[in-house]
Amino acid sequence: MPRIMHELTIIENAEAGAIADWLAARLGGAGAITIPGGSTPFPILADLIARHAGAVDWSAWQVWPNDDRIVPEDHEASNTGKIRALLEPHGAQIAALAEGAAPPHFVLTWLGMGPDGHIASLFPNTDPKVDYPQVLRRLTPDPLPAHAPFDRITLTMPALLNTDALVFTLGGAADKRSVFEAAVRGANDLPVARLLQAAAARQIPVTVFT
Repeated sequence: MPRIMHELTIIENAEAGAIADWLAARLGGAGAITIPGGSTPFPILADLIARHAGAVDWSAWQVWPNDDRIVPEDHEASNTGKIRALLEPHGAQIAALAEGAAPPHFVLTWLGMGPDGHIASLFPNTDPKVDYPQVLRRLTPDPLPAHAPFDRITLTMPALLNTDALVFTLGGAADKRSVFEAAVRGANDLPVARLLQAAAARQIPVTVFT
């Protein structure tokens, strides 16, 4: 059963299919969503497409990556390229992050989280602020991840929080779970903790799949 704490719902040991079902129930209309890169979301999206082909009208949705590596879309490290390859054939409008882009209000902000508490490309050393004046930020992670040593462009806290709801997929990692729960308790000041605190203040519901 989900564990509910105020506006936070934690759903334990969720498989990709269950997360896909949850997403399908929230994508019956139209609007914009932002989704993470990395390895976790794509099997979920594949299940969503396979299980709910008639339930989601992708042509009614604009899809934004949370962040991207500054590489061409045909590069294996490009989040936008992977999202476009999976969802554009089904009619989704894919928005690439670029200087001057204007992210909309999101029906859903879907996030992953690193073991260091980073969200999108807002790493602890970047000191992300909920009142940052820009909606996009270009930065260099420090340290650079060995598997993707590239500069990044990312949605900022204000853009991620411009949403009806937040959902996290933690991928079953125990280290991520402990960092997330510490953030919920206010026991750290990592980027995820700052986002959760702001979401609570704005009464944005948060769902977490572990």
